[in-house]
Amino acid sequence: MRYALIVLWMMLGSLTPAVAQVSINFSTPGVNIGINLPVYPQLQRVPGYPVYYAPNVSSNYFFFDGLYWVFEDDGWYESSWYNGPWRMVDPMYVPVYLLRVPVRYYRRAPVYFRGWRATEPPRWGEHWGPSWTQRRSGWDQWNRNAMPAPAPLPTYQRQYSGNRYPHPEQQAVLQSRSYRYQPRDTVAQEHFQHQRTQAQQVAPTPPTRQAPAPRLQPSQQPSQLPSRQVGPQSSEPRGQPPRAERQAAQPPAAREPPPSRQPATDNAPPGKQQSRDQGRGKDNRDNKDNKDRDEKEPKERGRDR
Repeated sequence: MRYALIVLWMMLGSLTPAVAQVSINFSTPGVNIGINLPVYPQLQRVPGYPVYYAPNVSSNYFFFDGLYWVFEDDGWYESSWYNGPWRMVDPMYVPVYLLRVPVRYYRRAPVYFRGWRATEPPRWGEHWGPSWTQRRSGWDQWNRNAMPAPAPLPTYQRQYSGNRYPHPEQQAVLQSRSYRYQPRDTVAQEHFQHQRTQAQQVAPTPPTRQAPAPRLQPSQQPSQLPSRQVGPQSSEPRGQPPRAERQAAQPPAAREPPPSRQPATDNAPPGKQQSRDQGRGKDNRDNKDNKDRDEKEPKERGRDR
């Protein structure tokens, strides 16, 4: 079945090259290619290439431009997560830097790789025919001193293993949150765009939160809410003008007379007030005796003469 798909894609590419625009079919679920990784694999960079390979995985397992790649049963598969799901990619769209990886880094090289130099890339043109060679001309010619930088590894996936490995819908959400890399290759860009769309469908934007209404006390009814008072409280009854305005509006005869002023009185206690009155009476008697003495002295002087 896989060989038939490869032949069909190559025939369509040779007959109608303008029609083949999509390199990955996202309308079908991923396929099982016999790879089951319980934990995140150890990845090492291929010297001189922007590609990683997995030396401890019994498969042709690579990482390039934000995606994991596996060459299995004469087909290329990609995934954004280390343990799939996997989707088959048309050989016409496999990134050139994957095609250029030397033969020695294929841990399970197919039989037809035998006899090829280990330090050179596989002879894809011989395997996939002249139609593929015509469309992918120049894939084996490049400047080895002008390699692009490798994409960062999505190491956040290490915490998701075993039973914690996420479903495809959850993978899209986690990838959009935790991996900000922007790919350069067409296949990776297409895959990342699909994941962003899928993440937006799974996690819609939450609605805008509104401020909660004030809560009333159980013993307080709406009619008993305290009213806000501005300024000092007045003793005047409500609805009445001030006393000064009422008096100005009344005729002179009807106006209230001003309060009379009472002479200041001592506020001494009763005992002190009585002693104070007694002292005043004694002073009056002394003054009267002095006056009588002054009147008697001239009379007595006249008699002596």
